[in-house]
Amino acid sequence: MKTLFTFLLLGITMSTYAQIKVNHIAVHVSNLAESKEFYQKIVGLKEIEEPFKDGLHAWYDIGSGAALHIIEAANVPTQISKVNHLCFSMEDMDAFIKTLESTDYPFESWLGEKGKVTIRVDGIRQIYIQDPDGLWLEINDDY
Repeated sequence: MKTLFTFLLLGITMSTYAQIKVNHIAVHVSNLAESKEFYQKIVGLKEIEEPFKDGLHAWYDIGSGAALHIIEAANVPTQISKVNHLCFSMEDMDAFIKTLESTDYPFESWLGEKGKVTIRVDGIRQIYIQDPDGLWLEINDDY
């Protein structure tokens, strides 16, 4: 009986962990207006209701019930590694690249080749862009 109870408790605990989902990702920005323009006009995210109403926050729908939360605050890190990045998948990456090219917004491959696309070993195409504060974003076609 004790063994059965242990297995049941373990099963309940494991199923609780399986219910975890992403709620939001918070990103530190130095200029909210400039970052809002980037995330809306360049990345194409839709702004959603912002609960704080203090002029320092903006929220964006990033799918599956998750949100991107940008927060204006002082002391943004000055050097940001490409290894630390957000990743968004696009259904039509070619159209996204054309938008970048038509607005002269720079993009590069993983290796830093300007205007180039990386093709991962699994065939997924990816590019990297930076937001106004230098945070790296991977854009790929694994939609």
